[in-house]
Amino acid sequence: MKRPRLRKASKRLSCHKRYKIQKKIREHHRKVRREAKKRGRKKPKKDPGVPNAAPFKEALLREAEQRKQRLEELKQKQKLDRQKEHEKKRKLDAKKNAAEIQEQTEGTELSSKSEANTKKVPHKKSKKSFQSELEKVIEASDVILEVLDARDPMGCRCPQLEQAITCSGGDKKLLLVLNKIDLVPKDNLEKWLNCLKKEFPTVAFKSSTLMTDRTMQEHFSRKRARVDLSRNTECFGSECLLKLLQEHCKTQNKAIQVGLVGFPNVGKSSIINSIKRDRVCNAGTARGLTKCMQVVRIDKQMKMLDSPSIVADSANSTLTLALRSIIDAGVSGSVDVVEAMDAVLNHCSKQQVMMFYCIPDFRNTEEFLTLLAQKRGMLKKGGVPDIENIAKLLLCDWTGAKISYHSQPPGSQMLPPYLTEDKIAEMQKGFNLKKLEEENNATVQALKYRSPASSIVFQSAGMTNGKIEENKEVEEASQQETLETSREEEEEDFMETDDQDSMEEEEKDVKEESKIRMTRKAELGKQQRRVTSENKLAESGCDSSLSFTLDKTEDEDDAYDFNTDYV
Repeated sequence: MKRPRLRKASKRLSCHKRYKIQKKIREHHRKVRREAKKRGRKKPKKDPGVPNAAPFKEALLREAEQRKQRLEELKQKQKLDRQKEHEKKRKLDAKKNAAEIQEQTEGTELSSKSEANTKKVPHKKSKKSFQSELEKVIEASDVILEVLDARDPMGCRCPQLEQAITCSGGDKKLLLVLNKIDLVPKDNLEKWLNCLKKEFPTVAFKSSTLMTDRTMQEHFSRKRARVDLSRNTECFGSECLLKLLQEHCKTQNKAIQVGLVGFPNVGKSSIINSIKRDRVCNAGTARGLTKCMQVVRIDKQMKMLDSPSIVADSANSTLTLALRSIIDAGVSGSVDVVEAMDAVLNHCSKQQVMMFYCIPDFRNTEEFLTLLAQKRGMLKKGGVPDIENIAKLLLCDWTGAKISYHSQPPGSQMLPPYLTEDKIAEMQKGFNLKKLEEENNATVQALKYRSPASSIVFQSAGMTNGKIEENKEVEEASQQETLETSREEEEEDFMETDDQDSMEEEEKDVKEESKIRMTRKAELGKQQRRVTSENKLAESGCDSSLSFTLDKTEDEDDAYDFNTDYV
């Protein structure tokens, strides 16, 4: 017990010693300052110059002035030399820089030529890589699921993709999965199911947004009072889809690969996660999270392929580009966020938007965004509302699973040009449609829906055109069709040309016969003329010297010969 006391005492003594030393140092510094004040600062001595009593004062002053002039001249010469050296250095540096720039330009030209000859590898975030990965998924999959957002199903359909799959010529099947059915009123959902099942077999689906992940569980375990976990973790329609695909496997008697395809933020990855009941694929509110094909095994006879989103064509309207394209601030040709939000608000009812966001009447989108930014506290320096960030946040809400809105199905349903009754029958072949209807009805009745008053009425812009490279099978089928059509046309042309040739030959024969007859008649006429003329001359007793004129042609007879005298 005594040792720790000794240690404390030693620590105290050491602190006391330090304090004494610091005190002495301070006193010493004070003494030094006082002495410096007493001494005062020494001023620089002035040059007294040459005294007046000194001999040869004028000569000394002249010498001093000459020295000053020499020094100034030397300084000026040194300055000029320095300037010349600097100019030389600058010229050399400029020449070196020019040579380096020429070398770089030549190197870039050579590298560009070599890159043009060799195949370029596209970047993961580029649109070309998205298209190539999507093409891989379409080629590898036996059954393709086109995922649609139940709030705007017609806007999520891609006619180029559907045409490529239906015209592929193989045994590929296309199914429609209507996702996010909990964000739509019940009557609207039933109408859309009845509308879409006439073209392709459709499955009603509600994916679970929160998966069994440790980070997600820890994050939401703190806020269980605020977040309704039952609504987000529940999944509807997964059993129906699995049964449909397993029955197709049995009919085919082989293992199949199922590819999920669709526009961004439709819920492709979340469907795989909800079927697998685990966070296998990366899913979130950001657009274009999946950048490459991902294979997920579900059972021994089935694999699911997650694909990147379809790239929307830039020729589409601003509304479709706002909701279905990947908006990047740095990419050229991307849609402006404020313009996109303007297009969305123009296709909605103003009163419902005001009621949903609890905002007073507004004249335009900028005023609406400023009011919403002020309400949510999204301000820049000086209290200026941050319009761009609030517009981005609103677009994420509209494409995500926050805002409830619905669009009406078309009144008069017309089949697209690439779909016929035979192709529809081919796509529906091998699926039990009655069971599918029963299970869809069960899922529709089991879900809790939003009230029609709370969901915003939205005017859809129709199908969105996408950039899709057609499969090899589709190209081969189209090539075969074109070859067949070209052969038929060639045969028809050949038959027509044969008929034309026969007619032409007959006409030529008739013309030649008529020409021969005309020449014969002309020759006979000439002979008769010659005979009559000879007889007349013999009777008249003409000289034999005139007989040679009768042997001439008609042209020679018409011309007057001055050497002969006619009687």
